[in-house]
Amino acid sequence: MNIRTPPTLLQLAGESLLRDQASAITALEYLLAALFPPLFIQAHRRRIWEPLKAMVHAWPFTVLPLGCLSHLSLDEVLKAVLDELDILFAQEVRPRRWKLRVLDLRKTGDNFWRMWCGDSTQNCSLTGPVAVHSSSPNMEHPLAPLEVFLDLNFNERVGDEFLMYIIGWAQQREGLVHLCCKALRISEVPFQRVSKVLDGVQLDCIQEVEVNCTWDLPTLGTFALHLGQMRGTFALHLQRLSLSYIHMLTEEQWEEEEDEEQEEGKQELADFSLEPLRALLEAVAPTLQDLRLDNCAMVDSQVKAILPVLSCCHQLRDFTVSENHLSMATIEKLLRHTAVLPSLESILYPIPLEYYRTQGTVDKERLALFGDDLMGMLRELEHPNIICPGTKYCH
Repeated sequence: MNIRTPPTLLQLAGESLLRDQASAITALEYLLAALFPPLFIQAHRRRIWEPLKAMVHAWPFTVLPLGCLSHLSLDEVLKAVLDELDILFAQEVRPRRWKLRVLDLRKTGDNFWRMWCGDSTQNCSLTGPVAVHSSSPNMEHPLAPLEVFLDLNFNERVGDEFLMYIIGWAQQREGLVHLCCKALRISEVPFQRVSKVLDGVQLDCIQEVEVNCTWDLPTLGTFALHLGQMRGTFALHLQRLSLSYIHMLTEEQWEEEEDEEQEEGKQELADFSLEPLRALLEAVAPTLQDLRLDNCAMVDSQVKAILPVLSCCHQLRDFTVSENHLSMATIEKLLRHTAVLPSLESILYPIPLEYYRTQGTVDKERLALFGDDLMGMLRELEHPNIICPGTKYCH
């Protein structure tokens, strides 16, 4: 037999107060700040909107963490809060008890509600000063600027209606509302969806970027333009980077081969500098697990340029650099830098140039000796990873 937990005195008081909505609204002027969150939750659960709107009008905390209540949808509680904010903006008078500076629409704030509603003893204070974004206008309006925190999450399961609604709402109240998107997460969606939203937000607010997509090269280039505007980003989570079949040409080589390659329909990267790749690898080194640089027409000098940063990719598990024009000495250096990585499970490298005959075939006997030498080197390094030479026909 299940025994229901009896309601607390605080819950009973809230239920009693909400029975008379007019009295509840009047009482907010004198109600203890600690009673606002549980009363807000009760009004939300019982769908009593007028007292809930009145609580927004008199909210005694600097932050209203609404994201964990609205489930990031255009539900009635979110619309009620936004409607009340519009009324406050129109009045241009700061209510006596109103301290709201941040409307938080992220999936955060659980600790706030649990603490004030009696379900947790965790310390959580949202009454202190809140940092306002440096680009927020210093308006004479008594309520400006109101920060709206929102995470940009793109995936196949959830549409973009909520994001577009909030972005449009904030844009229509420019000067009164500052939309601050701190995190960008993209998972297997067309870039057109992402671009439409990114064009409507201030990108220098974004601090964390996580991408899990299989975009083509032009799309990556377009996204890189957006990424360059995210000057506040300090965490870039990337687990898989594949640049296979992108030929790394100099500007002169590109001019010579451009017409021929366009006829063949190949996709190549013109005027390629190793610095962007090196900088990208450096940025994602803490999280990178899978790196594929197959058939990029890389040469010894280009591989040597990224060896130091490869040594910092401690989470790297699979690394392929097959079908590139590398010498035996460069491959040995490459393996010495990567084979000691603690998480590495496999390396796929090209057959060294020295082991091709004039006809383009491979000298298998010499290659076998080279493989034995590499295995001996790996045993010396005490890291017997799985390594395999790759050719155009063997990966």
